Amino acid sequence: MGNAGFVPEDVESFKIGKKRLIVKVDTFVESTDLPPGMNLEDAARKSIVSCVSDFAVKGVKPIFGIISLTIPKRFSRSNIESLAKGFQKAAKEFRLKILGGDTNEGKELVINFSLFGVTEKIVSRKGAKTNHVIIASGPFGYTGAGLSILLKNKKCSKKFGAKAKRAVFKPNCRLMFGLKNKNYFSSSMDSSDGLSTTLNEMSSQSKKRFVITRMPSENDVFDFASSSRLNADNLILNGGEEYEIVATVNVSNLPKIKKYAKKHRMKLYEIGYVTKGKGVFYKKNGRLIRIKDKGWQHLQR
Repeated sequence: MGNAGFVPEDVESFKIGKKRLIVKVDTFVESTDLPPGMNLEDAARKSIVSCVSDFAVKGVKPIFGIISLTIPKRFSRSNIESLAKGFQKAAKEFRLKILGGDTNEGKELVINFSLFGVTEKIVSRKGAKTNHVIIASGPFGYTGAGLSILLKNKKCSKKFGAKAKRAVFKPNCRLMFGLKNKNYFSSSMDSSDGLSTTLNEMSSQSKKRFVITRMPSENDVFDFASSSRLNADNLILNGGEEYEIVATVNVSNLPKIKKYAKKHRMKLYEIGYVTKGKGVFYKKNGRLIRIKDKGWQHLQR
């Protein structure tokens, strides 16, 4: 069914009385979402993280969840217990209650997780204004690096390998950061489909040009890319699965957000600014280079 007026958002929302009910559903499929080496407990947690991250970026507290599971016949009792443990841990981590759900049998593992919450208003993807600063709640590139190590056997140091694989298996989720700072965001979006996708979507909905002046990453990602003959910008912009918050902020609100980040030992990245025009550009050595939307692709085995 076509809906000409539909504007994509991180969550679905509708009003019941004066309250706004917020709903998110996400699907984790074994063949396209489970990389080699990832255990089932982490897979179960990640299926919940992907929904919680969308609540975080909208400034909504998750309250209830429902799980629908498709389980293959080959799964042992301990496999199923690992999944249950992952769900329990995530529910405790994000202080939400899982109400129940449904189980079925199928050819591969499929986890459908639905999340519910209530709020007065959400931060949309479209509120960026000229001269606002673009921020990211954490570093990019580790997930892309981790997947290239896991899927393409790229070589790296033991230390970097552990860090990159952790980004894939146990991603961060910025729930408290989103809840505490939502009133300072003029627009925001979850970055799990890739930074290039996120920036282009926010730029398009805000009808503004986004200029990136600094890539939100660290030296070890650039070193890994160089030694592995990979493009660092591609790892950072198009890796996906980061679950960071990308937001635009009025300069006057920046000190409050920085103060929160410092107190909670988060590394906040100021990555650029909003201006008149359209499109997303990387300003490098005085030149503007177009950043195209080339975000997350399913695992290529």
